[in-house]
Amino acid sequence: MSVSIKPLEDRIVIRQVEAEQTTASGLVIPDTAKEKPQEGEVVAVGPGRIDDNGNRVPPDVATGDKVIYSKYGGTEVKYGGEDLLVLSARDVLAGIVR
Repeated sequence: MSVSIKPLEDRIVIRQVEAEQTTASGLVIPDTAKEKPQEGEVVAVGPGRIDDNGNRVPPDVATGDKVIYSKYGGTEVKYGGEDLLVLSARDVLAGIVR
């Protein structure tokens, strides 16, 4: 599905990647014991923030990038039947290169 949501300023929209359901030894992890995901795919990017000189500074990420973000950063939203996360580009800790 194509996302038609446009974040403002330096915010980005991420589709969270769910953590593994089982451990390497085959144990099933119950929902109550799962960690909040920190990995996701960028589905929309805002135009960037304005610096002190009035210049627009675009975010370091682009649509389609895989990223690791701050565990408790952002706001969870449901849009178009999908669970998404809207957060500041500053909450992105690293890009994932595979």
